[in-house]
Amino acid sequence: MTRRSNGLFAGRTRHLARHHKPAELSVSAFIKEFKIGDKVAIVPKGNFRNIPHPRFRGRIGTIVEKRGSAYVVNVRIMDAERKIIVPAVHLERIKV
Repeated sequence: MTRRSNGLFAGRTRHLARHHKPAELSVSAFIKEFKIGDKVAIVPKGNFRNIPHPRFRGRIGTIVEKRGSAYVVNVRIMDAERKIIVPAVHLERIKV
């Protein structure tokens, strides 16, 4: 008998697939550009391959740097500052 994986999306992909429809992403979603210091919301959508952890869903953060085609976002969770790497597909600009 083989052990089942306890990975990030083990047993949850059917629920997430209902809310994240890859076919509805447009080309403009993949070519978003942000500047350092922009306020962004983390909104997981589209592909599961590089999706951020569900605990960061809806969090507001600040762009710290660009790393390849993704961005490093500084997110505050309770009293801690976290830096996470998020592809541009999963970010939306917030107007301040």
